[in-house]
Amino acid sequence: MSTEPATPSHQALLEDLERRRAEARMGGGQKRIDRQHEKGKLTARERIDVLLDEGSFQELDRFVRHQETHFGLDENRPYGDGVVTGFGTIHGRLVYVFSQDFTVFGGALGYAHAQKIVKIMKMAMENGAPVIGLNDSGGARIQEGVRSLGGYADIFLLNTLASGVVPQISAIMGPCAGGAVYSPAITDFVFMVKGTSYMFVTGPNVVKTVTQEDVTFEELGGADTHATRSGVSHVTCANDVDCLLRIRDLFHYIPQNCEDPPPFVPTDDPADRADAELDTLVPTNPNKPYDMHALIRRVVDDGTFYEIHGDYAPNLICGFAHLGGRSVGIVANNPAVLAGCLDLNTSIKGARFVRFCDAFNIPLVVFEDVPGFLPGTDQEWRGVIRHGAKLLYAFCEATVPRMTVITRKAYGGAYDVMNSRHIGGDLVYAWPTAEIAVMGPQGAVEIIYRNQIARADDPQAAKDGFIAAYREAFSNPYVAAEHGYIDDVIEPRTTRQRLIRGLEMLQNKVVNPPRKKHGNIPL
Repeated sequence: MSTEPATPSHQALLEDLERRRAEARMGGGQKRIDRQHEKGKLTARERIDVLLDEGSFQELDRFVRHQETHFGLDENRPYGDGVVTGFGTIHGRLVYVFSQDFTVFGGALGYAHAQKIVKIMKMAMENGAPVIGLNDSGGARIQEGVRSLGGYADIFLLNTLASGVVPQISAIMGPCAGGAVYSPAITDFVFMVKGTSYMFVTGPNVVKTVTQEDVTFEELGGADTHATRSGVSHVTCANDVDCLLRIRDLFHYIPQNCEDPPPFVPTDDPADRADAELDTLVPTNPNKPYDMHALIRRVVDDGTFYEIHGDYAPNLICGFAHLGGRSVGIVANNPAVLAGCLDLNTSIKGARFVRFCDAFNIPLVVFEDVPGFLPGTDQEWRGVIRHGAKLLYAFCEATVPRMTVITRKAYGGAYDVMNSRHIGGDLVYAWPTAEIAVMGPQGAVEIIYRNQIARADDPQAAKDGFIAAYREAFSNPYVAAEHGYIDDVIEPRTTRQRLIRGLEMLQNKVVNPPRKKHGNIPL
């Protein structure tokens, strides 16, 4: 008579599988899930459901567990180890995603947790698809010691290797502190949620101990702080759902990888649409501001503009749009803020955006109205020379199609920096209101005609006469056009059709830069 144990039936095996799946889905249990909801936050799996196309998510490593035995961890080995990983689609396009589960160990990262993330990042690179990280973690799992720190380092390396190969997007949907902040910092875009997310290297308690400063979590590293002061966050969102939907919207503009073209989005907006309102948008008074956002929305497809870093350094506008269905990156001075001057922060903001577009084959369109770099000791002492060179470098190295429209002021070195013909701009158009000169009329006259003004019987009248003559000579685009620096002076109402036709002409542009390992951008 056989004494071997009975083999489980197929039904029993399937029931066991479902039980284990159910256990994995529950994460840290119902009480912790309820606590997550009470904070206004979704769970790791709920976030994935909102982010991806319905029914498209395929989970990987659902049953991974940590192998630690110290500090009682051997008695607490939940499935998934605090992170949900896998792949799915957004608008039918493949993406890889990891979503940290705060209900399991507070989302703390251990070795097994890290290796799950590393695995999908490698798959993303091998298969040429974006990777999205939904961060909600208390940081490194202290009980695992150096293995958790090693896990972070493994992720940092993959972030760096993937940079410029596939788009990387980070959503901060809870705490992200200590070394954990450096993974999102390497990625291309960081989204933060108001009221529930924060990022900092050292928390308020450590800050208090070291510097005696009293600061709250929100003040130190909340979404508004990083959107307006540090520039760490690119997009600020009202809640988890808003954040996830805005990430979905971003995929209307960015490609799968560095070798694919950006998505083409058909539009009913006519390519030859003229807008007479543009003819009078720029004030005749050169010192009167206007909002460049209005110009952008009148030119692009369907008036839709996806702004990046909208609350940071607002004197420079960066974002995505479509022109004739083609995705473009837009960089524009905003005369409504600091007269559109370039400064430290705008240079850093613009350089990072330009380099992303260049890495991922997104043509660049520049709308220029810049009186120069912001003057002052604060700017000079904080390194405006070094930081301003970043934007210059980014444009100079970009090989994608590049077009510029000068709407009004293009003064001094800032004229060169803003994608001029001299640094490789493919097409440079100017409106009749364009002013291209070394500096503004008043400053120029005070230097050039200082002695004549001083000797004049009526110095103010002499100065006014010289200013009028200077304006006649330089407050127009035709001198630059005579030298071929401007390809054409156009009616503002035709801007849209000129840009779309330019994109069509430049779509097969090829540039072969000098062979080298890499350049040395002035960081």
